[in-house]
Amino acid sequence: MTELARPAAKRLQRPSWRDSRLVVGVLLVLVAATLGAKAVASADDRVPVWAAADDLVVGDRVDASSFTRVDVLLGDGSVPYLSADSPAPTGSFVVRDVRAGELVPATAVGSPSDVDVRRVTVRADAASTAGLTRGSRVDVFVTPKAVTGGDRTPPRTTRLIEGAGVATVSTTTGGLGANAMTSVQLYVPADTVQPLVEAVDGDAKLTLVPAVGSVGGSLGGGGA
Repeated sequence: MTELARPAAKRLQRPSWRDSRLVVGVLLVLVAATLGAKAVASADDRVPVWAAADDLVVGDRVDASSFTRVDVLLGDGSVPYLSADSPAPTGSFVVRDVRAGELVPATAVGSPSDVDVRRVTVRADAASTAGLTRGSRVDVFVTPKAVTGGDRTPPRTTRLIEGAGVATVSTTTGGLGANAMTSVQLYVPADTVQPLVEAVDGDAKLTLVPAVGSVGGSLGGGGA
């Protein structure tokens, strides 16, 4: 019987540089290594800066709890932020509002001479201050107390302060069912301190109106 011809077995050959699969594999490895190196280099480019630990209001004095350190990757031409390579500038003052978690611009802190606001406390009915929080901005309207006697001209309401910063809000409950009262500490321009105090001492009605975009929601009016 005639035997059928058997196909000759092919010998395994070592891959050659001419093998396209080998070339593609090498390129993929090089690309992956390059991307990994760039990722590591980008992570190393992060710099430490200070961020606001809480809402900071113009006039606040900076202390150890005001800032928290974060490491960020800043792009070219970005705003110069306060570097955390140096200790926090405790004892300095906030000269522009900074929201909690926001990176602190280097221009947001300064010396006492850079601050032209004073802290003044006014009192209002707690129901009228619902939603008011630290960091809110309010316009202060003053309505003088009506004059008793022959002059029956209604007192005229005027806006005394625009965009006053809210420093603190605290509510206390009176005894024997008395209405709760809220003390609101405002940062007001230095030149408005005297007329504001005079309005409070004269039993004028103060109405606090939130500025557009203010933190904390709406706010009604209240008597001082």
